[in-house]
Amino acid sequence: MSAPSSSSSKYSFVVASNRLPVDRVVDEDGNEGWRHSPGGLVTALEPVMRANDGAWVGWVGQPDVAVEPFDNEGIHIVPVPLSASDVEDYYEGFSNDTLWPLYHDVIEHPSYHRDWWIAYKSVNKRFAEQIAEITEQDGIVWVQDYQLQLVPALLRELRPDLTIGFFNHIPFPPVGIYAQLPWRAQILDGLLGADVIGFQRHDDASDFLRAVRHIKGYTTKGTTIDVPVDDPDAPRSRKGITVRHVEARHFPISIDAESFEDIARRPEVQERAREIRQGLGNPKTVLLGVDRLDYTKGIRHRIKAFGELVEDGRIRVEDATLVQVASPSRERVDTYRTLRDEIELSVGRINGDLGTIGHQPISYLHHGYPREEMVALYLAADIMLVTALRDGMNLVAKEYVATRFDNDGVLILSEFAGAADELKQAVIINPHDIGALKDSIERAIEMPRRERSTRMRALRKRVRDNDVARWSRSFLEALDRHAPRTARIDPSGAERETHREAQTDSMSIFDQDAQTARAAEDTREARDA
Repeated sequence: MSAPSSSSSKYSFVVASNRLPVDRVVDEDGNEGWRHSPGGLVTALEPVMRANDGAWVGWVGQPDVAVEPFDNEGIHIVPVPLSASDVEDYYEGFSNDTLWPLYHDVIEHPSYHRDWWIAYKSVNKRFAEQIAEITEQDGIVWVQDYQLQLVPALLRELRPDLTIGFFNHIPFPPVGIYAQLPWRAQILDGLLGADVIGFQRHDDASDFLRAVRHIKGYTTKGTTIDVPVDDPDAPRSRKGITVRHVEARHFPISIDAESFEDIARRPEVQERAREIRQGLGNPKTVLLGVDRLDYTKGIRHRIKAFGELVEDGRIRVEDATLVQVASPSRERVDTYRTLRDEIELSVGRINGDLGTIGHQPISYLHHGYPREEMVALYLAADIMLVTALRDGMNLVAKEYVATRFDNDGVLILSEFAGAADELKQAVIINPHDIGALKDSIERAIEMPRRERSTRMRALRKRVRDNDVARWSRSFLEALDRHAPRTARIDPSGAERETHREAQTDSMSIFDQDAQTARAAEDTREARDA
């Protein structure tokens, strides 16, 4: 049960994201309650927040709903209300119709509207003011994702005593693309209010550093940026001006691999995997795609490649089935409605032209599933297709690997997904090259068991060694190095120290293991009230 929380409370550790880690639910009798969100970011940070009496600032996910702060399962929840116009302009508009396509290499053309930008600034200011109000002196704040890029600088202006981190869950574009944004300098200024800025890939961090040099003219050395400040006590750069050092580098996010394997080992989940294959007609090969319905995911490309393989006679429809799970996404945005229509038209044409009475080439499912069902699907699939055209990380690839305790299965992975930097034993493909994608699918179907096992063992070791606990610790260790010496957060949940002893770089500000994480693209979507 949730309990009220005083709006005047102060917290030493604050996380801010567009969405809160809980969903508001109303039963048939009109009684309001809160349901824990299954999002990976949420469970990644829960142990850290509980250990340090932390608070989470965010939107409840429904417009025009005002809720007082409350406690939920050991986490202090501080809602920021958004109006229907805020959702339309700040969220659906600037965040998802301007920034999202721009940051994903303009796969779709971004829209630039000044009214959206004004709303984006207004909502970011509201978040910053709420964070400033509830954070203790010398507190630590971790801001999440592209919807809140102005918050770090706004917060630093309000509370210069705070240590501020920012993590971008989606890609950061090359400077030639980023420079198209009319408000490019303002966004950079907002991000540079942080002490540590994290990205999924090394290339994303490099692109950000190049943008800072090209657009702002600031000096960078390695991962450090010299940001000019009007502070006589600040260090001086080689040019003799006072600066604040900002760290910008990659921290590849991951999952709680152990929890996925634990689910996969349950007898009832394994039985469900067998039922799934039987329901598909027990084909020799089951291929699987799991995505949020988004134009960045390359769903059209994989459907086209698979359909052509069947049409060419390289795959018999009785021998292979593609299961495509496309969970609903931003259905009020025209681009996404059009995408859904295109995909469903393609699936219908392929099934109509190439299917038989007992076998359909593609099983298309336009809804989400609970985690246990997803793990059963992973176990049922011989081949996992991750064909993103551009992706921050794509944790589905890591989830598939984590579930395959049998050391079987083949992962086909786009080189444009962040996971490709780590999962090098996957079959790496360019999703734009349909011919090569077809060849890779055929190769995966025919791959000998020994090669499949060798590849999967290496992939599983990588995912286990670089789990979400390591991700959260590495970011917070970097943030800790920027925190004032007079105070720090004790990982045991004790009160702040008044004097901080010398610490080695290898010691984490938060030793508490986190549990799981998920990319920005898994930010829960707005729903009508």
